[in-house]
Amino acid sequence: MAKPIYILNGPNLNLLGTREPEIYGSDTLADIETACAGFAKAAGHSTVFKQSNIEGELVDMIQEARKSASALILNPAAYTHTSIAIYDALKTLDIPVIEVHLSQPAKRESFRRRSYVAEAATGTISGFGAKSYELGVQAAINLLKA
Repeated sequence: MAKPIYILNGPNLNLLGTREPEIYGSDTLADIETACAGFAKAAGHSTVFKQSNIEGELVDMIQEARKSASALILNPAAYTHTSIAIYDALKTLDIPVIEVHLSQPAKRESFRRRSYVAEAATGTISGFGAKSYELGVQAAINLLKA
């Protein structure tokens, strides 16, 4: 059986559906997890979906993905702009890494325009709300086929 696609989520994403819906939409993280699992399953893949508000836990999850995942989809949330530790962990991977964001960081506050994650990722998808995750899963599947 193929290794699953890991989908990791950073701080405050557990509050989706109620936190600033005008920016992040009304879908909950559970809604996104269900959609990703269904989309991946239809293409013959499984997913592992996790969330943490703690930077070190996300680093541990990325390190776990080194051995256990076929690809990684990561919404690092605010750690996108601040975490060298997540960047360093991502640099150890030899699997596709897709950075996703619900909003379009380039259209927001200036401090959100720098992504340390993008420097280590295979690609970035942002600005499509919850669909960003589905596009991320599709991108990961396409890269795995290549």
